[in-house]
Amino acid sequence: MLIFPNCKINLGLHIVNKRNDGYHNLETVFYPTPLFDAIEIVENFQTTQNRSHISFTQTGLTIPGDTHENICIKAFELIKKEYPLLPPIKMHLHKHIPTGGGLGGGSADAIAVIQLLQEKFNLHIPQKKLQELALQLGSDCPFFLLNTAALATGRGEILNPISVDLNKYAILFVNPQIQVNTGWAFHKISIQNSERESIAKTVLQPIETWKEKLHNDFEAPVFDFYPQIRSIKNHLYDNGALYASMSGSGSTVYGIFTKKTNTDFNFPANYFCKWV
Repeated sequence: MLIFPNCKINLGLHIVNKRNDGYHNLETVFYPTPLFDAIEIVENFQTTQNRSHISFTQTGLTIPGDTHENICIKAFELIKKEYPLLPPIKMHLHKHIPTGGGLGGGSADAIAVIQLLQEKFNLHIPQKKLQELALQLGSDCPFFLLNTAALATGRGEILNPISVDLNKYAILFVNPQIQVNTGWAFHKISIQNSERESIAKTVLQPIETWKEKLHNDFEAPVFDFYPQIRSIKNHLYDNGALYASMSGSGSTVYGIFTKKTNTDFNFPANYFCKWV
């Protein structure tokens, strides 16, 4: 069975405060976007008693780190723990969504693995249980079970659908092949205690107002340390973006345009650039 998990962008991101459990409360809007990975799962009839329950292969964009730490494998192992009779599988991931770019591609892949296992092996996992399992994999994983525009609060797991529709616009993704460590980014955040208009209110206003009102708190520390990421955002605005922002803790920057433009953006050849 084959599935094509999509990524998301953050429309604004406010870090509200730090919690006693070490996580942060935040406010953001997760918005699904049509940039896809591909995952295939088939039953592995060639395995033996002494071999692993999962045979994993990967193509496409390089994923840094140890393959055994891949979140797709973690998702399988999580389900295998709950359903020990799950048979051995072969899993292949083709990576097209930039990794470590703030687009939630890894989280989307993990949820896709759970959904594939659920469907292929008729696991009948209740929705509440799916949400609990998703949260064990990552704070933004529950969003990909919903996969529609949603206001996210708490760690990002409290989701309420919101009426935001960007379908009439073109979105350009630009990733400079920089890996921004999320833990480092949270450590660098200066939490703003002043009253701010809620993102929930801002995103329901005309998109032409977003440039001045819709902000991502991660941009300040990330832009200071990686000025080339700031320059991407500026370049998108210089070339007609209605709104441009870094997604999540970076490093991907997206620009929202009235229509796809033929402008030569002159980004370096190694940058990932994709219209959706």
